[in-house]
Amino acid sequence: EVQLVESGGGMVQPGGSLRLSCVTSGFTFSEQNMSWVRQAPGKAPEWVSGINRRSTSAYYADSVKGRFTISRNNNWNTVYLQMNNLKPEDTAVYYCNVDLTGLRYWGKGTLVTVSS
Repeated sequence: EVQLVESGGGMVQPGGSLRLSCVTSGFTFSEQNMSWVRQAPGKAPEWVSGINRRSTSAYYADSVKGRFTISRNNNWNTVYLQMNNLKPEDTAVYYCNVDLTGLRYWGKGTLVTVSS
């Protein structure tokens, strides 16, 4: 069974930092590209960042470029999202996800709230 479990969310003031983690199981993690997607209240999901299998390429939405860093540890089957200089507009539920043979799997998400 494919499982993705996000953690690390919380409430932080503008300018603060958080590090999200997503622990995975049920598939060969080292063979899959991974992504983070977020959904703000009342808005459509927004792709945030992606990383390839060997961490040689990382991609970011313009809205987070320069502030967020995606990484992974293939020994621990875990993908991370380091978020710095957080802004109120970063408030959302953050999900990691993976595409396995055309099926996209999601975790339950972790809530990030940026507010003073």
